Amino acid sequence: MNNHAQSIELLKTLIRFGSVSSSSNVAITDFVSQTLQHLGFSCHHCDYIDHAGVAKANLIASRGIGDGGVVYCCHTDVVPADQWSGPGCPFDPVVENDRIYGRGSCDMKGSLVAMIAAIGQIDAQTQTAPIHVICTADEERAFVGAKQLVANSPVFRALVASQPLAIIGEPTRGEIIHAHKGIVSFRITSRGRAAHSSTRDGVNANIAMVPMIAELLRLCELTETDQRYWDTRFDPPTLTWNFGFSDRCDTTNIVPERCEAWVLFRPMPTVDGSDLISAAADKAASLGLAFRIEEGGGHVWIDPDDPAILEMCEIAGQSRAKTVCYGTDGGEFTELKRMVVCGPGDIAQAHTSDEYLAIDGLSAGIDLYARVLQRYTC
Repeated sequence: MNNHAQSIELLKTLIRFGSVSSSSNVAITDFVSQTLQHLGFSCHHCDYIDHAGVAKANLIASRGIGDGGVVYCCHTDVVPADQWSGPGCPFDPVVENDRIYGRGSCDMKGSLVAMIAAIGQIDAQTQTAPIHVICTADEERAFVGAKQLVANSPVFRALVASQPLAIIGEPTRGEIIHAHKGIVSFRITSRGRAAHSSTRDGVNANIAMVPMIAELLRLCELTETDQRYWDTRFDPPTLTWNFGFSDRCDTTNIVPERCEAWVLFRPMPTVDGSDLISAAADKAASLGLAFRIEEGGGHVWIDPDDPAILEMCEIAGQSRAKTVCYGTDGGEFTELKRMVVCGPGDIAQAHTSDEYLAIDGLSAGIDLYARVLQRYTC
């Protein structure tokens, strides 16, 4: 599949699968599986039912045998597009001004198309090492699909044993990324008793939450001012502690019966923030508030002088690998020791109301992935 026009049509097809994380991704996964089977891949599905009872699918497709080679990793779910402002509709893609508009075009169905097109340039008869493709569900929801795959797939265990070059195909403008931050989040709940505000019968849930919010602010300021919580290899070098709260009460004559606060921060290899979590949990306990850690994701750190990183930089024409501050499925795939994050598109376009992938970016991604496959599998 080396015709870029065909790649554009394939991307448009994938965008039309409205695989928002709250819905099933089984249909798009089946389509990708069939596409790869036509290219000579054998396919292993690792399916599950999510917490809302929705069917989800993970896929590992392989062509060739032996150790090493390349494993490409992507996700097929996308974020919602309720506030779409781009041309057309979010799941009815439009090609305009040399861009492909649609939800998931950049993050990250365009990357998957680029790899499929690159695979199409490799004659299976000339392969000397295997090519694998991993497609996960629920990356946009705390990397749940990747966690399911790691925990339950014997095929993934075989990949860990063979240690191929692992490419996490998130949008990086084709740059080689050797490290990214993780994600930690928690919630704190205060409960009161609703009543008419003209009486003293209610218990305002916000009252107990006020000192808790003050503590979250103190911890936030600590992460910005105390360099013990910095890692200058990242930009910004801080945990980017973010928090908020809501009682979801829009009627002012009702005493709020519930208030919830949340925190999300991004740990780094040298800063996990565990003492900050403990401080928040202790404060919540002292106030009689419920504290709950939520699903997050791990950080990635591969030494920038690792041979695989240096080789990928050479292939990409880049002098030195970089770090980024967002998370990927790579945080769950850390048993794969030769890992890079690299894909077409710009992360600045991910999750936007007019998400697009530039056609020249797609073309560059195809060319880069084809060079990688030539180096590692032929």
